[in-house]
Amino acid sequence: MNGNSIGKAFVLTCFGESHGQCVGAVIDGCPVGLPLSPEDIQIELDKRKPGQTSVSTSRKEEDRVEILSGLFNGFTTGAPICLIVRNLNLESEDYEKIKDKPRPGHADYVTHVKYGGFSDYRGGGRFSGRITVSYVMAGAIAKKLLTQINIEVLAHTIQIGNVKITENVSYKQIRENVYKNSVRCADPETALLMEKEILNVIEERDSVGGVVEAVALGVPAGLGEPVFDSIDSDIAKMMFDIPAVKGVEFGSGFKAASLKGSENNDEYRIRRGKVVSLTNNAGGILGGITTGMPIVFRVGFKPTSSIAKKQRTVDLAKMEETEIEIVGRHDPCIVPRAVPVVESCLALVLADHAIRAGIIPRALGTRK
Repeated sequence: MNGNSIGKAFVLTCFGESHGQCVGAVIDGCPVGLPLSPEDIQIELDKRKPGQTSVSTSRKEEDRVEILSGLFNGFTTGAPICLIVRNLNLESEDYEKIKDKPRPGHADYVTHVKYGGFSDYRGGGRFSGRITVSYVMAGAIAKKLLTQINIEVLAHTIQIGNVKITENVSYKQIRENVYKNSVRCADPETALLMEKEILNVIEERDSVGGVVEAVALGVPAGLGEPVFDSIDSDIAKMMFDIPAVKGVEFGSGFKAASLKGSENNDEYRIRRGKVVSLTNNAGGILGGITTGMPIVFRVGFKPTSSIAKKQRTVDLAKMEETEIEIVGRHDPCIVPRAVPVVESCLALVLADHAIRAGIIPRALGTRK
């Protein structure tokens, strides 16, 4: 079985390469009768498309969605939904010059070994961040499904390089501020410092990484299928399917290793007839099952691998050591554009589990 599909009830199969004709998604298992329009998907795509700010790649793509199947008269039909975005602004010649020289930090060498040199090397091909267009298209549908059961998914940048948010931000701040600045930070003052951090590495012909925090609100207790389809393991798997992700932690995360049980345990109380915890160090998940508290986790991204500085590599055709200078259009920091991708990936997992649990019905109603 190839690794191009994910999900059990709400299944995403993605296809396409960075410099191919298009990138696309096929969603199978979307409930019948969901009102859906191209605009619903375009809103999400516009959040991640390149070329919008001075701190992102100069590659400009319209990223206009086309719905090829599964939609009729504004509603999902139960048939597989096929979505594509065409690749239009390509400069593939940059990659012809370095096709035998694997770029440090990229998957060039390992894909050369695995696929015997037949993989598409232009722009990283199948292993480019460009494939996350597919995730966002599918995630837009998942988000709309989640609104049927009042689940809200949010994400925001909490760190870029050495610049971190130092104070907690509210959900209101995340909703209102994230898409008002180029780095997708909920705190406007920290956002300015993050922008400066990225501009500094651009001057140095280098790159920088960071951390995105994600939150899901309104998730009921009981979602998850332990042990191998636990909700946190499925979320973590989906996050690691985003290029450049190097770490995921839930709730108190690695900090829990330095806490005592009395400090890390979330004590229970009853509020308005519901069981809640006073704290949320578990990040909304215990035993691989949602607790009813907000799901909270953080995703760590490495610095963009394509940098303008000269680096050492090898020439696979000559089997000798050499140097490489990478030209082209690359994000000095991928974190801001990863924020809507993290949102979408979280929505995909939650929608899949909600359908499996019967919380989202497979038919949303009968048309009169």
